[in-house]
Amino acid sequence: MEARRAFTSASKTFSSSALRERLTTLAATPLKPVASLHAQIDFVPAKIPRKRRLQTLAVAAYSTMIATMSFVFLMLWSFPPLWPLLAAYVVWMYVDKSPENGGRFSSRARESRFWKYFADYYPSSFLKTCDLPPDRPYVFGYHPHGIIGMGAICTFGTEATGFSSAFPGIVPHLLTLTSNFRIPFYREVILALGICSVSKQSCSNILKGGPGQAITIVVGGAAESLSARPGTADLTLRKRLGFIKIAIQHGADLVPVFSFGENDIYQQMPNEKGTLVHSFQKKFQNVFGFTLPLFHGRGLLNYNLGLMPYRRRIVTVVGRPIPVVRCEKPTLEEVMEVQSQYIEELMRIWNTYKDEFARTRRRELSIIE
Repeated sequence: MEARRAFTSASKTFSSSALRERLTTLAATPLKPVASLHAQIDFVPAKIPRKRRLQTLAVAAYSTMIATMSFVFLMLWSFPPLWPLLAAYVVWMYVDKSPENGGRFSSRARESRFWKYFADYYPSSFLKTCDLPPDRPYVFGYHPHGIIGMGAICTFGTEATGFSSAFPGIVPHLLTLTSNFRIPFYREVILALGICSVSKQSCSNILKGGPGQAITIVVGGAAESLSARPGTADLTLRKRLGFIKIAIQHGADLVPVFSFGENDIYQQMPNEKGTLVHSFQKKFQNVFGFTLPLFHGRGLLNYNLGLMPYRRRIVTVVGRPIPVVRCEKPTLEEVMEVQSQYIEELMRIWNTYKDEFARTRRRELSIIE
């Protein structure tokens, strides 16, 4: 009996202490999922300088521009009186040759205050390492691609960082996928910025314009975007010979450009080679000509959840030009020789400025393919 009473007493004591501990744990744990989510999201403070808000709105507006303008275009079809105009516009999109002929370069559009806010968000700037005389055409090779190539837009697609002031007489044309010129209204915006198609014919037409004409090609393309991660610089370059051949055919100097921080403005989901995600992305690229990196950034009202880029500095370093001898049909050996000089200059840029602009790097620049 004594043993039984002792056991019962111990059980009561144990139950009482266990219950007290359990209640304490529950009190410390939010009961609602919304409260738990709120604790994990780093929301933007209520008091933010007006200038910073405008910078964020500019980036948000550009980041959603394709979706917004496509939605507006579809909504306009709900008004029958507009059908003839909309139908004519669709036909115009397919017959207009502006993307192949230098766009509709507008200094006013490129110098808009909107783009200044856009560039100051990161902030984005560029570093000039030498003069580029406007007595010849140029081919700028931009690295790395990053997820979207925001630094390329700031430096070569607008005057937000002062490209034309630094290189007077040179007319820059940032090149992008031809499919972007099939997006209603959005195409008009990028054409006004002097952005053109990256097709071979477009490159040729622009460079034929003579001295001072320049094209900027984001060399790594969609394949390189799958390797874009903070602290890394994994370039797709070895097999990219087309832009070098075009430069030789038109006697255009090649200018390597490396953008420190381009890979740091987004986080990308794991997609190592051999995984199902990577296989899907490559198949998508083969079919549509571009791919879909699975990335995330910040939001409009928070710092850690959304699809907007993070506020991380981007410094675009414009390297020394590599002079080429014009040749209509360059041999593979000639192209490879120029590529060797190009890579050497690109590595010089990295080694010279990495300790200043890439202090948080995880590894050194690598040409992976």
